[in-house]
Amino acid sequence: SAVTRKDWSPTVEFTRACWWLHYITCSLNPAPCNVHLEGGLVHSLHLMYVCLVLVIFFVIVFAFNFCLSSLLSLQINFVTFPLPHSTPEQQLLKPSEWSYCDYFWADKKDPQGTTTVSGFEVLLQKQLKGKQMQKEMAEFIRERIKIEEEYAKNLSKLSQIPLAAQEEGTLGEAWAQLKKSLADEAEVHLKFSSKLQSEVEKPLLTFRGDNFKKDMKKYDHHIADLRKQLVSRYAAVEKARKALADRQKDLEVKTQQLEIKLSNKTEEDIKKARRKSTQAGDDLMRCVDLYNQAQSKWFEEMVTTSLELERLEVERVEMIQQHLRQYTTLRRETDMFNQSTLEPVDQLLQSVDPAKDRELWVREHKTGDLRPVDMDI
Repeated sequence: SAVTRKDWSPTVEFTRACWWLHYITCSLNPAPCNVHLEGGLVHSLHLMYVCLVLVIFFVIVFAFNFCLSSLLSLQINFVTFPLPHSTPEQQLLKPSEWSYCDYFWADKKDPQGTTTVSGFEVLLQKQLKGKQMQKEMAEFIRERIKIEEEYAKNLSKLSQIPLAAQEEGTLGEAWAQLKKSLADEAEVHLKFSSKLQSEVEKPLLTFRGDNFKKDMKKYDHHIADLRKQLVSRYAAVEKARKALADRQKDLEVKTQQLEIKLSNKTEEDIKKARRKSTQAGDDLMRCVDLYNQAQSKWFEEMVTTSLELERLEVERVEMIQQHLRQYTTLRRETDMFNQSTLEPVDQLLQSVDPAKDRELWVREHKTGDLRPVDMDI
């Protein structure tokens, strides 16, 4: 009965059980009582004495071990964990790596504090959040592409405006080259936007398509089914534990009634109650074994699946890192190409000569080189 009580003490229960064993031993052993009985009856009493001692000793050991194991572990949401300081410190499965498989075994409350979220659900949420972040990065690059396309369009349009088209001479040549450089720069930005689309945005969008969420749901359902099985096994353990406590109590009551002669229960009734108590103990051990098997299966799948999710996250981060580096490379190339469009402009600007421009303009537009003189009378 100590198994089902919340205020039990292993030491007290063990002492109590030993006292009952001593009491029953003295009561059933006919030798100390100096009773002269027939050989058959003495043999029967001795046989019952030996059997009862063995059964009660088994029950005492089982109950004490069960209580002792309860001291070393506790159940949280149907999962068994060791109590702090009750066992040697567990070694991490992947020390110094901060691996998923080491830090997501317990459940935690959601931000609202109303429900609990399993550690595996936290890992799944990380995956789905990563997918969303990846999508938002692609949207950001799409906006960058739009800006580049609009910029290139405006540069091209500006390069065709005939402002200052009548500028002449070396300055006019430099001005024309500057306007042409705008068209060249527009072409550079168009190529940049095109490469952004094919080498950055598209990979971010297409990496792990629609099947990714389906795969995550499969993982979720698989682990959830194992957790449900664990809950079912735990319920069976609790049911078997209650049944054992009831059978032990029934055997204890019948034994007490027989000893103080308050009941006419026969030896067969005691044996029947003893068999039921033993069977209940066997059932409990079987249920505990099935529970441990279910928990072991859940544990193995949690390790395997969490490591797979960890691998997927590393793969996602490295993919994004690679394509963001490609963005910076394309950006530097764009700057380099833009610089190259300015080189002809710089060369022509260095060749601008006001004197030469004046000469060319005068030669083309002069009206005469004879100067006025004084009038003669």
